[in-house]
Amino acid sequence: MQIQTTYFPTLEAIEAAAKKLKGVASITPLAQNVQYSKAFSCNVLFKREDLQVVRSYKIRGAYNKMSSLSEVEIEKGIVCASAGNHAQGVALSCKLLKIKGTIYMPTPTPNQKIEQVQMFGEKYINIVLEGDSFDDSYHAAMLECERLNKTFIHPFNDKKVIEGQATVGLEILNQSNVPIDYVFVAVGGGGLASGLSAVFKNLSPNTKIISVEPKGAASMLTSIRNNKNIELESIDNFVDGAAVKRVGDLNFAICKETLHRVVAVDEGKICQTILELYNKDAIVVEPAGALSLSALEQFSEEIIGKNVVCIISGSNNDITRTAEIKERALLYANLKHYFIIKFPQRAGALRDFVVDILGPTDDITHFEYTKKANRENDVAVVGLELKSPNDLAPLISKMKLYNFYGDYLNDKPDLFQFLV
Repeated sequence: MQIQTTYFPTLEAIEAAAKKLKGVASITPLAQNVQYSKAFSCNVLFKREDLQVVRSYKIRGAYNKMSSLSEVEIEKGIVCASAGNHAQGVALSCKLLKIKGTIYMPTPTPNQKIEQVQMFGEKYINIVLEGDSFDDSYHAAMLECERLNKTFIHPFNDKKVIEGQATVGLEILNQSNVPIDYVFVAVGGGGLASGLSAVFKNLSPNTKIISVEPKGAASMLTSIRNNKNIELESIDNFVDGAAVKRVGDLNFAICKETLHRVVAVDEGKICQTILELYNKDAIVVEPAGALSLSALEQFSEEIIGKNVVCIISGSNNDITRTAEIKERALLYANLKHYFIIKFPQRAGALRDFVVDILGPTDDITHFEYTKKANRENDVAVVGLELKSPNDLAPLISKMKLYNFYGDYLNDKPDLFQFLV
């Protein structure tokens, strides 16, 4: 089949990128995971890009791009914008190639990420905190590029970046001693997905490449469905490593021809996967790093008995997000619920709620009195964690029977956003 696009990465270019990356990017392990293989009755292999020195595959594209710069471009220096993995890949590449770089990051970026970028880049980089979002940082970075005629190192929409990320695909095929039936890969801007799928289209065309996006930022899925690259009006930034409003034009042109399917996964399911990997396999991943595994359930019947590769794309997870990750996982599992509870103004009302309403395994995880609604009742916002989703209906029935029920907040997003 002929690919109808103005650019398609050649095997020669990808192999050249692999040679450049030798000694810079690790050849990461491709190993069977027993837990997921048993759970889905197939051979699940993890490609551990989280074990790169910068803890993601981003070093591949950044270094391949920067090592191709001319002497004039090197002299003027480079600029990038990123709040995460791309910044770390660019920073390390600056140090290794001795190229001066300016890295724009949003002002709210956690200090841990800023310190990591500075550690990798050392004296070769200058970090500029600009704006409240990635878009603000991006626009500031582009202004500097135009003003000083510097080279912008794009995180995904660049030929050399795509060819660098594509080396992940070459490694998988070289490491596997069995035919690969499926590859599940996270997609944000599309750098890894487009590069990897190009490799498999040439060398293993029967392999089905499944790209996985967060439900709140499904820009590739939206574009594929409409057969044109579409910018989303708004996105959920929770999966920050894969949350973009618009995928790259180069990446979209390749992906629409090479991907078998693009699917979206609920952010709560991604959080479940993060916790499962940590608790069962002691693997720490960031939300984008868990995307590929989070989609397996959607293909549970299709992949039985197959050889399946899941790319663990990164592990730059901020520990301060742990509480939010647990909360989202419980909400997705229908185990965490928030209510407005009306407590009669009489002695023992709270005790009666705990004894008569709650089950023996129900836990109160949030309790906050609000302004009194009337003379007869005090009102509180109460968060409850249940052991089983089946406990919810009986709980609500008892609340209503004993006149404690005020309202259920989980399905009221305008109010719920202030709690989670």
